[in-house]
Amino acid sequence: MQFKRQVKAEESINLTPLIDVVFLLLIFFMVSTTFTKETHLKIDLPEAVGDLQPSVVEQIEVVVDAQGGFSVNGRALVNKQLATLRSGIVEVAGEDTSIPFIITGDQNTPYQVIISVMDLAGQMGYANLSLTTQTPRTETADTGSGQ
Repeated sequence: MQFKRQVKAEESINLTPLIDVVFLLLIFFMVSTTFTKETHLKIDLPEAVGDLQPSVVEQIEVVVDAQGGFSVNGRALVNKQLATLRSGIVEVAGEDTSIPFIITGDQNTPYQVIISVMDLAGQMGYANLSLTTQTPRTETADTGSGQ
């Protein structure tokens, strides 16, 4: 008896599902990766270099101290409420919103307080807002003999 030799089919591995899985993993890792956040930036405020602006006679200057207290054109307000600040600004400037509005904040003032003052000025219609800064201090090195 003669048996026919069976021809073996060529065996191969289908790579299509493997490539699909690799691409899915790649997409998963790209989506789930955390990127560098902007909150990690180190900033020092409020020093700036530039020319001094000429002093304007008629202006509103709101000073915010380190604890969040307000004063308008040198007159301290009784509390830290924005409604009191609004009343103080209206008392000084009336309805004239074209005059310059200057915000001076202590270096240790919470940032939210400055933003709240800026927001209040915008709500009242002031468009000419300025923030004051100081020029950077040059620190001198100690050149003593160490004694």
